[in-house]
Amino acid sequence: MKRSNYALGFSMALIGAIMFSAKAIYVKLVYRTESIDAISMLALRMLFSLPFYLLTAWLISRRPDNVKLTRKQWGWILVLGLLGYYLSSLFDFMGLAYISAGLERLILFLYPTFALLIGAAAFRKKITKVQWIALVIAYLGMVAAFTGDVRQQWNPGVVTGSLLVLGCAVTYAFYIVGGGEIIPRIGSMKFTAYALTVAAVAIFLQYFVKHGATIRHFSGHTYWLCFQMAIVSTVIPTFLTSEGIRKIGAGNAAIITSVGPVATILQAYLFLDEPITLPQLAGTALVLVGVLLIGKSGKQATIKNER
Repeated sequence: MKRSNYALGFSMALIGAIMFSAKAIYVKLVYRTESIDAISMLALRMLFSLPFYLLTAWLISRRPDNVKLTRKQWGWILVLGLLGYYLSSLFDFMGLAYISAGLERLILFLYPTFALLIGAAAFRKKITKVQWIALVIAYLGMVAAFTGDVRQQWNPGVVTGSLLVLGCAVTYAFYIVGGGEIIPRIGSMKFTAYALTVAAVAIFLQYFVKHGATIRHFSGHTYWLCFQMAIVSTVIPTFLTSEGIRKIGAGNAAIITSVGPVATILQAYLFLDEPITLPQLAGTALVLVGVLLIGKSGKQATIKNER
Protein backbone atom coordinates (compact mmCIF):
# COMPACT_ATOMS: atom_id res chain seq x y z
CA MET A 1 0.00 0.00 0.00
CA LYS A 2 1.31 3.44 -0.92
CA ARG A 3 1.88 5.90 1.90
CA SER A 4 -0.36 8.46 0.21
CA ASN A 5 -3.14 5.86 -0.05
CA TYR A 6 -2.88 5.08 3.66
CA ALA A 7 -2.89 8.79 4.52
CA LEU A 8 -6.06 9.23 2.46
CA GLY A 9 -7.74 6.29 4.18
CA PHE A 10 -6.65 7.59 7.57
CA SER A 11 -8.10 11.02 6.77
CA MET A 12 -11.38 9.53 5.57
CA ALA A 13 -11.80 7.44 8.72
CA LEU A 14 -10.91 10.42 10.92
CA ILE A 15 -13.26 12.91 9.22
CA GLY A 16 -16.00 10.28 9.12
CA ALA A 17 -15.64 9.73 12.88
CA ILE A 18 -15.88 13.44 13.62
CA MET A 19 -18.99 13.83 11.47
CA PHE A 20 -20.56 10.73 13.01
CA SER A 21 -19.92 12.19 16.45
CA ALA A 22 -22.25 15.09 15.65
CA LYS A 23 -25.16 12.63 15.49
CA ALA A 24 -25.47 12.60 19.28
CA ILE A 25 -25.69 16.39 19.28
CA TYR A 26 -28.51 16.37 16.74
CA VAL A 27 -30.39 13.69 18.66
CA LYS A 28 -30.18 15.60 21.94
CA LEU A 29 -31.27 18.81 20.19
CA VAL A 30 -34.31 17.02 18.74
CA TYR A 31 -35.22 15.58 22.15
CA ARG A 32 -35.02 19.11 23.58
CA THR A 33 -37.18 20.50 20.76
CA GLU A 34 -40.01 17.98 20.74
CA SER A 35 -41.49 14.93 22.43
CA ILE A 36 -40.53 12.20 19.99
CA ASP A 37 -39.66 8.51 20.26
CA ALA A 38 -36.45 6.98 18.93
CA ILE A 39 -38.01 5.08 16.01
CA SER A 40 -39.80 8.19 14.72
CA MET A 41 -36.56 10.16 14.77
CA LEU A 42 -34.75 7.30 13.05
CA ALA A 43 -37.47 7.14 10.40
CA LEU A 44 -37.05 10.85 9.66
CA ARG A 45 -33.29 10.43 9.49
CA MET A 46 -33.60 7.60 6.99
CA LEU A 47 -36.34 9.32 5.03
CA PHE A 48 -33.89 12.10 4.19
CA SER A 49 -30.91 9.74 3.76
CA LEU A 50 -32.43 6.97 1.66
CA PRO A 51 -32.65 8.88 -1.67
CA PHE A 52 -28.86 9.31 -1.68
CA TYR A 53 -28.27 5.60 -1.14
CA LEU A 54 -30.83 4.58 -3.74
CA LEU A 55 -29.25 6.96 -6.26
CA THR A 56 -25.80 5.57 -5.49
CA ALA A 57 -27.02 1.98 -5.87
CA TRP A 58 -28.69 2.83 -9.20
CA LEU A 59 -25.58 4.56 -10.58
CA ILE A 60 -23.37 1.65 -9.57
CA SER A 61 -25.75 -0.87 -11.19
CA ARG A 62 -25.39 0.98 -14.52
CA ARG A 63 -21.60 0.84 -14.55
CA PRO A 64 -20.14 -1.56 -17.13
CA ASP A 65 -17.76 -3.04 -14.56
CA ASN A 66 -20.53 -3.73 -12.04
CA VAL A 67 -20.47 -7.33 -10.83
CA LYS A 68 -23.62 -9.03 -9.56
CA LEU A 69 -23.56 -10.04 -5.94
CA THR A 70 -23.64 -13.66 -4.87
CA ARG A 71 -26.23 -14.99 -2.43
CA LYS A 72 -23.59 -15.11 0.26
CA GLN A 73 -22.69 -11.46 -0.32
CA TRP A 74 -26.37 -10.47 -0.21
CA GLY A 75 -26.59 -12.32 3.08
CA TRP A 76 -23.63 -10.37 4.47
CA ILE A 77 -25.20 -7.08 3.40
CA LEU A 78 -28.55 -8.01 4.96
CA VAL A 79 -27.03 -9.02 8.31
CA LEU A 80 -24.57 -6.14 8.51
CA GLY A 81 -27.16 -3.58 7.45
CA LEU A 82 -29.48 -4.74 10.22
CA LEU A 83 -26.71 -4.82 12.81
CA GLY A 84 -24.80 -1.68 11.91
CA TYR A 85 -27.47 0.87 11.07
CA TYR A 86 -30.74 -0.56 12.33
CA LEU A 87 -30.17 -2.18 15.74
CA SER A 88 -27.09 -0.11 16.50
CA SER A 89 -28.82 3.18 15.66
CA LEU A 90 -31.98 2.19 17.54
CA PHE A 91 -30.04 1.33 20.71
CA ASP A 92 -28.08 4.57 20.38
CA PHE A 93 -31.11 6.83 19.93
CA MET A 94 -32.91 5.16 22.83
CA GLY A 95 -29.88 5.48 25.08
CA LEU A 96 -29.48 9.17 24.32
CA ALA A 97 -32.87 9.80 25.92
CA TYR A 98 -31.24 8.95 29.28
CA ILE A 99 -27.59 10.04 29.16
CA SER A 100 -25.51 12.96 27.95
CA ALA A 101 -23.99 13.15 24.49
CA GLY A 102 -20.47 13.05 25.94
CA LEU A 103 -21.15 9.93 28.00
CA GLU A 104 -22.86 8.25 25.03
CA ARG A 105 -19.83 8.67 22.82
CA LEU A 106 -17.43 7.49 25.51
CA ILE A 107 -19.40 4.25 26.00
CA LEU A 108 -19.78 3.79 22.26
CA PHE A 109 -16.01 4.04 22.01
CA LEU A 110 -15.82 0.53 23.46
CA TYR A 111 -16.57 -0.83 19.98
CA PRO A 112 -12.94 -0.76 18.72
CA THR A 113 -12.05 -3.36 21.36
CA PHE A 114 -15.01 -5.51 20.38
CA ALA A 115 -14.10 -5.10 16.71
CA LEU A 116 -10.51 -6.20 17.21
CA LEU A 117 -11.50 -9.18 19.37
CA ILE A 118 -14.24 -10.26 16.94
CA GLY A 119 -11.80 -9.95 14.04
CA ALA A 120 -9.20 -12.01 15.89
CA ALA A 121 -11.70 -14.72 16.87
CA ALA A 122 -13.73 -14.99 13.68
CA PHE A 123 -11.17 -14.21 10.98
CA ARG A 124 -7.89 -15.00 12.81
CA LYS A 125 -6.62 -11.46 12.35
CA LYS A 126 -3.55 -10.71 14.41
CA ILE A 127 -3.83 -7.80 16.84
CA THR A 128 -0.54 -5.97 16.47
CA LYS A 129 1.52 -4.53 19.29
CA VAL A 130 0.81 -1.03 18.00
CA GLN A 131 -2.93 -1.65 18.17
CA TRP A 132 -2.73 -2.95 21.73
CA ILE A 133 -0.68 0.04 22.88
CA ALA A 134 -3.02 2.47 21.13
CA LEU A 135 -6.05 0.82 22.70
CA VAL A 136 -4.58 0.86 26.21
CA ILE A 137 -3.70 4.56 26.00
CA ALA A 138 -7.01 5.55 24.49
CA TYR A 139 -9.00 3.48 26.97
CA LEU A 140 -7.20 4.98 29.92
CA GLY A 141 -8.45 8.28 28.60
CA MET A 142 -11.96 6.91 28.13
CA VAL A 143 -12.07 5.58 31.72
CA ALA A 144 -10.87 8.89 33.14
CA ALA A 145 -13.49 10.89 31.26
CA PHE A 146 -16.22 8.31 31.94
CA THR A 147 -15.60 8.41 35.70
CA GLY A 148 -15.79 12.17 35.82
CA ASP A 149 -19.00 12.26 33.77
CA VAL A 150 -20.78 9.65 35.90
CA ARG A 151 -19.89 11.41 39.16
CA GLN A 152 -21.32 14.66 37.86
CA GLN A 153 -24.51 13.41 36.17
CA TRP A 154 -25.48 10.25 38.04
CA ASN A 155 -29.18 9.29 38.10
CA PRO A 156 -31.09 5.97 37.82
CA GLY A 157 -31.54 6.43 34.06
CA VAL A 158 -27.78 6.41 33.54
CA VAL A 159 -27.68 2.61 33.89
CA THR A 160 -30.47 2.07 31.36
CA GLY A 161 -29.00 4.51 28.87
CA SER A 162 -25.49 3.15 29.30
CA LEU A 163 -26.60 -0.44 28.66
CA LEU A 164 -28.50 0.60 25.54
CA VAL A 165 -25.47 2.42 24.16
CA LEU A 166 -23.30 -0.57 25.08
CA GLY A 167 -25.60 -2.68 22.90
CA CYS A 168 -25.03 -0.13 20.16
CA ALA A 169 -21.26 -0.54 20.53
CA VAL A 170 -21.42 -4.33 20.26
CA THR A 171 -23.66 -4.40 17.17
CA TYR A 172 -21.61 -1.69 15.46
CA ALA A 173 -18.41 -3.65 16.14
CA PHE A 174 -19.86 -6.58 14.20
CA TYR A 175 -20.66 -4.18 11.36
CA ILE A 176 -17.10 -2.82 11.32
CA VAL A 177 -15.52 -6.29 11.28
CA GLY A 178 -17.94 -7.72 8.72
CA GLY A 179 -17.54 -4.64 6.57
CA GLY A 180 -13.79 -5.11 6.62
CA GLU A 181 -14.29 -8.59 5.11
CA ILE A 182 -16.83 -7.79 2.39
CA ILE A 183 -15.99 -4.21 1.35
CA PRO A 184 -12.74 -5.14 -0.46
CA ARG A 185 -14.73 -7.67 -2.52
CA ILE A 186 -17.70 -5.58 -3.62
CA GLY A 187 -16.55 -1.99 -3.11
CA SER A 188 -17.24 0.53 -0.39
CA MET A 189 -19.83 2.58 -2.31
CA LYS A 190 -21.97 -0.44 -3.22
CA PHE A 191 -21.75 -1.93 0.27
CA THR A 192 -22.70 1.33 1.98
CA ALA A 193 -25.61 2.05 -0.35
CA TYR A 194 -27.07 -1.45 -0.03
CA ALA A 195 -26.47 -1.83 3.73
CA LEU A 196 -28.07 1.52 4.53
CA THR A 197 -31.03 0.71 2.28
CA VAL A 198 -31.57 -2.52 4.23
CA ALA A 199 -31.43 -0.59 7.50
CA ALA A 200 -33.88 2.02 6.21
CA VAL A 201 -36.42 -0.63 5.21
CA ALA A 202 -36.17 -2.24 8.67
CA ILE A 203 -36.63 1.13 10.39
CA PHE A 204 -39.67 2.00 8.26
CA LEU A 205 -41.23 -1.38 8.97
CA GLN A 206 -40.80 -0.93 12.73
CA TYR A 207 -42.24 2.58 12.48
CA PHE A 208 -45.36 1.31 10.70
CA VAL A 209 -45.76 -1.55 13.19
CA LYS A 210 -45.63 0.92 16.09
CA HIS A 211 -47.47 3.92 14.66
CA GLY A 212 -49.41 2.52 11.72
CA ALA A 213 -49.83 4.32 8.42
CA THR A 214 -50.83 7.58 10.09
CA ILE A 215 -48.40 10.37 9.25
CA ARG A 216 -47.13 12.06 12.40
CA HIS A 217 -46.50 15.79 12.26
CA PHE A 218 -43.57 17.50 13.91
CA SER A 219 -42.27 21.06 14.06
CA GLY A 220 -40.30 22.56 11.20
CA HIS A 221 -37.26 22.79 13.46
CA THR A 222 -37.39 19.05 14.10
CA TYR A 223 -37.51 18.28 10.38
CA TRP A 224 -34.59 20.65 9.79
CA LEU A 225 -32.47 19.02 12.50
CA CYS A 226 -33.24 15.52 11.18
CA PHE A 227 -32.34 16.63 7.65
CA GLN A 228 -28.98 17.95 8.88
CA MET A 229 -28.43 14.71 10.80
CA ALA A 230 -29.13 12.74 7.64
CA ILE A 231 -26.60 14.63 5.53
CA VAL A 232 -23.87 15.64 7.97
CA SER A 233 -23.93 12.64 10.32
CA THR A 234 -25.22 9.85 8.08
CA VAL A 235 -24.75 10.08 4.30
CA ILE A 236 -21.32 11.71 4.10
CA PRO A 237 -19.61 9.86 7.00
CA THR A 238 -20.97 6.43 6.02
CA PHE A 239 -19.27 6.67 2.62
CA LEU A 240 -16.10 8.12 4.16
CA THR A 241 -15.91 5.39 6.81
CA SER A 242 -16.51 2.54 4.36
CA GLU A 243 -13.82 3.84 2.02
CA GLY A 244 -11.48 4.33 4.95
CA ILE A 245 -12.03 0.70 6.02
CA ARG A 246 -11.26 -0.45 2.48
CA LYS A 247 -7.99 1.46 2.37
CA ILE A 248 -6.51 0.83 5.83
CA GLY A 249 -8.43 -2.14 7.28
CA ALA A 250 -11.14 -2.51 9.90
CA GLY A 251 -8.78 -2.69 12.89
CA ASN A 252 -6.94 0.54 12.15
CA ALA A 253 -10.17 2.32 11.18
CA ALA A 254 -11.80 1.26 14.45
CA ILE A 255 -8.96 2.71 16.52
CA ILE A 256 -8.71 5.93 14.52
CA THR A 257 -12.37 6.64 15.23
CA SER A 258 -11.47 6.93 18.90
CA VAL A 259 -11.39 10.65 18.15
CA GLY A 260 -15.20 10.45 18.26
CA PRO A 261 -15.54 10.94 22.03
CA VAL A 262 -13.25 13.95 21.90
CA ALA A 263 -15.27 15.56 19.12
CA THR A 264 -18.57 14.84 20.88
CA ILE A 265 -17.41 16.31 24.20
CA LEU A 266 -16.36 19.53 22.48
CA GLN A 267 -19.52 19.75 20.40
CA ALA A 268 -21.69 19.00 23.45
CA TYR A 269 -20.02 21.89 25.25
CA LEU A 270 -20.58 24.26 22.33
CA PHE A 271 -24.13 23.29 21.34
CA LEU A 272 -25.67 21.64 24.42
CA ASP A 273 -23.93 23.51 27.23
CA GLU A 274 -22.68 20.23 28.70
CA PRO A 275 -19.76 21.05 31.03
CA ILE A 276 -16.20 19.98 30.31
CA THR A 277 -14.55 18.64 33.47
CA LEU A 278 -10.91 18.07 34.37
CA PRO A 279 -11.27 14.25 34.01
CA GLN A 280 -12.73 14.81 30.54
CA LEU A 281 -9.78 16.99 29.55
CA ALA A 282 -7.29 14.41 30.85
CA GLY A 283 -9.15 11.64 29.06
CA THR A 284 -9.33 13.69 25.89
CA ALA A 285 -5.55 14.14 25.89
CA LEU A 286 -4.95 10.39 26.24
CA VAL A 287 -7.45 9.56 23.51
CA LEU A 288 -5.69 11.95 21.15
CA VAL A 289 -2.35 10.31 21.97
CA GLY A 290 -3.85 6.94 21.04
CA VAL A 291 -5.16 8.29 17.74
CA LEU A 292 -1.84 9.90 16.86
CA LEU A 293 -0.01 6.68 17.74
CA ILE A 294 -2.10 4.57 15.40
CA GLY A 295 -1.84 7.24 12.74
CA LYS A 296 1.96 7.20 12.84
CA SER A 297 2.95 3.65 13.77
CA GLY A 298 -0.11 1.87 12.37
CA LYS A 299 0.67 3.23 8.93
CA GLN A 300 4.04 1.50 8.95
CA ALA A 301 2.48 -1.81 10.06
CA THR A 302 -0.20 -1.74 7.37
CA ILE A 303 2.23 -0.80 4.60
CA LYS A 304 4.55 -3.63 5.66
CA ASN A 305 1.77 -6.25 5.85
CA GLU A 306 0.40 -5.42 2.40
CA ARG A 307 3.68 -5.46 0.50
